[in-house]
Amino acid sequence: MLFHWAVMPTRLPVVLRRCHTCASGSFRANGKFRVNANHKLLDAWLLALCTGCGDTTRLTILERVHVRSVRPELLDRMHDNDSVLAAELLQDGVVQRRNRVALDWTGAWRLDTGGQDHLGREVVDVSVTFGARIPVRPLHLIADGCGLSRAETKRLLSEGKLVSPARLTGRLTGDFGFLLKR
Repeated sequence: MLFHWAVMPTRLPVVLRRCHTCASGSFRANGKFRVNANHKLLDAWLLALCTGCGDTTRLTILERVHVRSVRPELLDRMHDNDSVLAAELLQDGVVQRRNRVALDWTGAWRLDTGGQDHLGREVVDVSVTFGARIPVRPLHLIADGCGLSRAETKRLLSEGKLVSPARLTGRLTGDFGFLLKR
């Protein structure tokens, strides 16, 4: 029997960037945008608050873009402070490089295993899907989902009782599957 697990975001990730006011290293994006028009040119920023002092920083989304080149639905979503759009833009590699930021997903996601049916089985075949590009360690995910210790999960991998076409060491951000034999 194939089980389906889902990795779902629970909040926006922490933005890792140095604060100019208090030297803190993290900001919390709240999903609010600021859009500024200068004649026919638009600038748009995603706002984030320092976790240390509460100072606001702006993450550049659009810079000096002609108003006609921006899709109206994108502009409407920014004006509505769409948190889903904020999450999409934070995960965009171009936005991360332009603003020189990284993301910390610690505590910002949950694993939905669809119940406890898989816990008593000798062989568990699982398909894992991601609701967003969240970098997680597959071995930690498997340990949490199957109720195993991380050391036991590593042992099962080395003994060949935990197999997957994806590399289970390191981090993954995309869908994968695995087979666990106890």
